Amino acid sequence: MRISVFGLGYVGAVSLACLARDGHDVIGVDLDPHKLDLIRSGRSPIVEEGIQELMRKVVDSGKVRVTTDAAEAIRDSDLTFVCVGTPSSPNGSQDLSAIRRVTMEIGRALRETGRHHTIVLRSTAQPGTVEELFRPTLEEHSGRKSDRDFAVCFQPEFLREGTSIKDYDNPPVTIVGARDPAATERLREVFGHLPCEFAVTSIGVAELMKYACNAFHALKITFANEMGRISQSVGVDARQVMELVCKDTRLNISKAYMKPGFAFGGSCLPKDLRAMNYLGKMRDLTLPMMGSLMGSNRAHIDHALSMVMVPGVRRVSLLGLSFKPGTDDLRESPLVAVAERLIGKGYELRIYDPHVNASRLIGANKRFIQETIPHFESLMVNSCADAIAHAQAVVVSVTDPEVVQALSSHSKDDLGIVDLAGLPREKLKCARYNGICW
Repeated sequence: MRISVFGLGYVGAVSLACLARDGHDVIGVDLDPHKLDLIRSGRSPIVEEGIQELMRKVVDSGKVRVTTDAAEAIRDSDLTFVCVGTPSSPNGSQDLSAIRRVTMEIGRALRETGRHHTIVLRSTAQPGTVEELFRPTLEEHSGRKSDRDFAVCFQPEFLREGTSIKDYDNPPVTIVGARDPAATERLREVFGHLPCEFAVTSIGVAELMKYACNAFHALKITFANEMGRISQSVGVDARQVMELVCKDTRLNISKAYMKPGFAFGGSCLPKDLRAMNYLGKMRDLTLPMMGSLMGSNRAHIDHALSMVMVPGVRRVSLLGLSFKPGTDDLRESPLVAVAERLIGKGYELRIYDPHVNASRLIGANKRFIQETIPHFESLMVNSCADAIAHAQAVVVSVTDPEVVQALSSHSKDDLGIVDLAGLPREKLKCARYNGICW
């Protein structure tokens, strides 16, 4: 395939070399004459194991050439990767000036060619960049229409400095955000041979994916370091602690707890987080991340309440009350916090939970709910249908077939649903639907 790469920094230089190695004819485009001179002479503008040898090999093969001329690159290619930098501005926002400049150049070049072209943004860019900047700028400066005359895609990269060639050849997943099937297949021709899933998604999901990964990596590093400070303060080797933490691949290093949903609660997580933060305070440790978790959890409860407390709604039902569906454990359940707030604001509340029977609650579980909502028995109803019939809005945290069937059969035209559980949307009959994170 004939491919052009705009931007020959870290991602662009590695991509150029690996694409040429895989047999494609590649044109590199950059404004920096020093980078272009290095590549012309068979040297890489970045320093990393294996890249110098690979660059020399692909340049000698005749598969690579470089230029400053965008029109030449677009004229002589069918697929373009944009790999320019998106550094931080002083206020923390992204500086998109390089993307804007290159996009204008590509647009003007497209005006001069009559062929269909596929342009793929690989620069890390915030959600909305493709639809609000990249695509409109290309259309404006080319005088052509996307999805008809050219295709636009977003493909995040997962190259780590120091191991970029290995990462290029062994990505965790190849992600393509696109709405043009032909463009998707063109990228499958380039990357489909890699030993991983080829995942096609929306452009917005693909844009946000890279941010999600990098934020998660930062979170893990920060967690390990805060655990390190706590461990050191009590004379424990944090390396051994974290090595054992990582051995649990059922919950710790796994998909567990990685699906957006409602707030955490129960008898363990809140209690142990408070204990951990108190331990740090007693030893004069600063633990910003761990100290923020309870506050973030409360913010998520507030987020759910903002979906319920809308004008015109005074009668609310909770379908589910326990902290974990299928149990009757109410201790520090975020649903109990929701109920408490609604009662305090004067809402007419009803509660249905198929697993909670007030007469069978015992011990700490019973004490907690009696201290939090002393009259909660009077709020409980015997059927899901009764709860729905009472409500102008229902908050659903369970997915029992009985509940889904009742919502499908008994919903009213003016009913609002706040979905905390991921219900099958197609089965719901309601005037207003709000998912907690979707």
